[in-house]
Amino acid sequence: MPLKKTTVMVDEADLDLIKQAAARDGRPESEYFREAFHLAAMRSRRWDQDMDIPVLDFGHAVTSDEVDELVRESIGGETKDPR
Repeated sequence: MPLKKTTVMVDEADLDLIKQAAARDGRPESEYFREAFHLAAMRSRRWDQDMDIPVLDFGHAVTSDEVDELVRESIGGETKDPR
């Protein structure tokens, strides 16, 4: 993807944090700014049509205990006997 050069005014404290992170992580500062621009661009996207998101009907309200149990099962943790 071709890159376009631009100038942006930023808070001095934020810039200092980016400089520190770049030095600590061994990454160029520009990577942090490209990542931030990408996140902002994705956040601002709008679609012309509704998303086709399936609705799951379990026949009852799902409790937090059921969600916790399913998460534990999916990561291979111990589970409680549902009976």
